[in-house]
Amino acid sequence: MYMPIIGTLGYVVSPDGLQTLLVHRNARASDQHLGKYNGLGGKMAANEDVVACMRREIREESDLECVAMQLRGTINWTGFGPEGENWLGFVFLITAFAGTPKTRNEEGELGWHPVASLAQLPMWEGDRYFLPLVFDGDPRVFHGYMPYENGSPIAWEYERI
Repeated sequence: MYMPIIGTLGYVVSPDGLQTLLVHRNARASDQHLGKYNGLGGKMAANEDVVACMRREIREESDLECVAMQLRGTINWTGFGPEGENWLGFVFLITAFAGTPKTRNEEGELGWHPVASLAQLPMWEGDRYFLPLVFDGDPRVFHGYMPYENGSPIAWEYERI
């Protein structure tokens, strides 16, 4: 039986759309994401839907309130977790927000990074496959499958609808 961990992953964009807020995961030596740059997000709680989860995670991790956001895609990451867990992720673009982001959280430092140069940052190898779809402006939602093995993606396929 397939029972994935359900999570959200959000990319807050600056008002001009040229930058996105990322966390540099550098706070905990035991972090499986140590040294990598990530969007914001995490596991969905039993008492919330994916939109409520995304709003909560953005608030907890950055102190921002989501004003407008759109679902950009879903990804089925099999074998991704430290124990080979499966994740089903909902990827959002937060296009309007209220507040000022904090500069760090319990996972690391928060900072704005140019969308055009995201590929030069240390990140999960698999992020390089789906990030262009998050920011490309295509109104269709993507739905992808990215199996992982030994910490690396072994395939990537998606469709848009």
